[in-house]
Amino acid sequence: MVWRESFRSVPHYPKKTWAAPSEVKQYVVAVDPRGTLGWDSPYMEKRGRPKVHVIEALTEQVPEAYLAYLRERGVSYVVAGREQLDCAQLLHELKTHFGIERLMIAGGGYVNGSFLQAGMIDEVSIILAPVADGNTRSVSAFENHDFLTTQAAVGLTLLDVQRIGGNGLWLRYAPKNRM
Repeated sequence: MVWRESFRSVPHYPKKTWAAPSEVKQYVVAVDPRGTLGWDSPYMEKRGRPKVHVIEALTEQVPEAYLAYLRERGVSYVVAGREQLDCAQLLHELKTHFGIERLMIAGGGYVNGSFLQAGMIDEVSIILAPVADGNTRSVSAFENHDFLTTQAAVGLTLLDVQRIGGNGLWLRYAPKNRM
């Protein structure tokens, strides 16, 4: 589903965290700085996994109509940062309003890179599969975008290596600023 802004009048909602009532206490956080994702429900359900409540991670760039849209659907949201996502503020809001103390970052290169550069990651876990496709458009594990902060590269220290599935490797690293 894609959200489309309508031109009807909408109530004014402050651009700060809103926790919708939820029947579950497991969450998925969708990083959506400018508010573009569409939702049919405040929950996600995948076969074989528990039902989770959706929390949108937004910046102050989000239109007020989108906040009204999320509230109408019961989707919680956190506003963290003016123009760029503020990872530290996001984590603080998630802990304060939802009781989330630990989370797995699995958001793709932009999200991974943003949290790593902000010093908010205590371990990087990478699985290498013995496959080479030569695709030059493949996504990187860590990337940057204009709505994220840009900083210097982060060094990693190897913690552990395990062989998995015969020819695969599981590499675990600690960022050097977190040892």
